[in-house]
Amino acid sequence: MSYSSWFSRLRSCSRTINANLRSHPRFKTNHSNPITTTDVVTSSRPILSWSSSLLPLALAVSAGSLAIHVQTNPSLCDSLDVDVGGVRVGGKGSTEYLVKGSHKDIPKELLDELKAICQKWVMTLLVIQDNMTMDYDERYIHGRPQNSFHRAVNIPDVLVFPRSEEEVSKIVKSCNMHKVPIVPYGGATSVEGHTLSPHGGVCIDMSLMKRVKALHVEDMDVVVEPGIGWQELNEYLEPYGLFFPLDPGYGTMRENVINLKVVLANGDVVKTGSRARKSAAGYDLTRLVIGSEGTLGVITEVTLKLQKIPQHSVVAMCNFPTIKDAADVAIATMLSGIQVSRVELLDEVQIKAINFANGKNLPEAPTLMFEFIGTEAYSREQALIVQRIASEHRGSDFVFTEDPETKKELWKIRKEALWAGFAMAPNYEAMATDVCVPLSNLAEMISRSKELLDASPLICPIVAHAGDGNFHTIILFDPNNDEHWREAERLNHFMVSTALTMAGTCTGEHGVGTGKMKYLEKELGMEALMTMKRIKTALDPNNIMNPGKLIPPHVCF
Repeated sequence: MSYSSWFSRLRSCSRTINANLRSHPRFKTNHSNPITTTDVVTSSRPILSWSSSLLPLALAVSAGSLAIHVQTNPSLCDSLDVDVGGVRVGGKGSTEYLVKGSHKDIPKELLDELKAICQKWVMTLLVIQDNMTMDYDERYIHGRPQNSFHRAVNIPDVLVFPRSEEEVSKIVKSCNMHKVPIVPYGGATSVEGHTLSPHGGVCIDMSLMKRVKALHVEDMDVVVEPGIGWQELNEYLEPYGLFFPLDPGYGTMRENVINLKVVLANGDVVKTGSRARKSAAGYDLTRLVIGSEGTLGVITEVTLKLQKIPQHSVVAMCNFPTIKDAADVAIATMLSGIQVSRVELLDEVQIKAINFANGKNLPEAPTLMFEFIGTEAYSREQALIVQRIASEHRGSDFVFTEDPETKKELWKIRKEALWAGFAMAPNYEAMATDVCVPLSNLAEMISRSKELLDASPLICPIVAHAGDGNFHTIILFDPNNDEHWREAERLNHFMVSTALTMAGTCTGEHGVGTGKMKYLEKELGMEALMTMKRIKTALDPNNIMNPGKLIPPHVCF
């Protein structure tokens, strides 16, 4: 394929997807607030406003939650709610996705306290601004994840929109006093039921807390509030030659967090560490909170590692006859010692979805996408070495580009993979798998999964972070069709079970939520889960912080 022809297809493809996204109901947002900045160490450059939260960082660090059973005292076991098979919801063997829960009215005293906390006198407008609502439509949107098939029997009773860490602390302290559950809420991008509220309670929407509090250019770190999105943050960082690498292929949020400030269940504010890149001082509270998915506290501040915008980069694309060939090249590339910054894999079904969504004709074959960074000469040299590796594994149509706009267009294809899939089945839900295996097992894992997926009547595109052994299958199914439900669950269960036999994990990025709880005992063992339960009970004795989340309900002591 000629380069000009390939790029023409690519640019048109991305333009059409973006147009479709803007009008798609899955992407409508409810809050639009300007970003403010304070204490930028090296500059007073203002931040431009942004129209949507775009995956707020608190959600990426520690997603929202749901409650299975709200208790007054520390629990030995969580909810005894069972599905029709006699299995506790979220426990081993559960196939229930409608999360059950009891509901109690919120005390009037708490409502009065929350209203007092969330009201603010705006002198310029001579009005009282009330950042609290009980509007049904807003509560319904917050209680029904836009990108997840998981559902709950209830929705939040109240939404609050704090503007500061002090307000978050007061809100949490009041909820703890009245023993009312809390659900932290970020960008609503979670896919495993993280933001469900089956017992109602208070949903804390962090979208108004989106300041850049400090930028340390020479240290390459930034201190931000949790409501800021990673794309708007990168808009702000670009003039300083820096960027925050939360993007397909760059790794997970965990590796890019230096420290946090967290409001615990009793209202105390804890800072988990210093700004030093290395520290052996005490327990690693930062990683503990990141992995807690909102069950231990509400994040109010994040210090992030930044990277320099590369001096030069080359983005390449190559097709293969089978997905195993593509995976083998990804593994060979990593083993060769080449400093490739991203290696992404899309199977032929995913490419077909992109073509379907835009009326294009990209080659419908398993495809690898690479990014090489460094000096101009080094980046080109690495691209040529990988081209040789690809040719040894039946790779074809190897094309690469150094043009900035072309590279942006290319990565948009990868970022919009899920939405292209929805275009093929607009009324379907997506069950997104997230298994990750040791790199040496990736080719076998994908090949075995692909054989099963190709035999399924469901549409199942594959996208993968091939450089670290993590891949996602977007299983599209009709939520009103019981056979579709069973088939989607069968496919998901096969991939998770297979990954666990390969010393892998049920979730490399998406987190546990409710959807993955049933696999944790097999992956981690009961002793590890008991330890988590004890930590949860010690820090949240009234079980208000996203109760029933992450830790399976059958874990008892």
